[in-house]
Amino acid sequence: QVQLVESGGGLVQTGGSLKLSCAASGSALSRLPMGWFRQAPGKEREFVASIAWSGTPTFYTDSVTGRFTISRDTADNMIYLQMSSLKPEDTGVYFCAADPDGDYTTPDAWDLWGLGTQVTVSS
Repeated sequence: QVQLVESGGGLVQTGGSLKLSCAASGSALSRLPMGWFRQAPGKEREFVASIAWSGTPTFYTDSVTGRFTISRDTADNMIYLQMSSLKPEDTGVYFCAADPDGDYTTPDAWDLWGLGTQVTVSS
């Protein structure tokens, strides 16, 4: 059974950095695009970044471009989200996702999800 497990969340001050990890079980995942979404309290889940199975191309939502970097280790079935210059508006639960079909910026396009990891940025 395919599973995605996120880790690396926590509490950080404005301007700080965190690196999120997503462990993916199942060899088929190494050939799938993967991505990160986030959901702030009272808000809808939103696209953060995605990465092709080969590692390129990568896509980012405008608000994180230049601050976040998505990467993957195909051999170990891991993807990462390096987050820098964090802002309070980056606070939320961050979800790893895999296997998109359609508009990759919408949650409905993604079939596989982890349970999420909380990121809190204090001001």
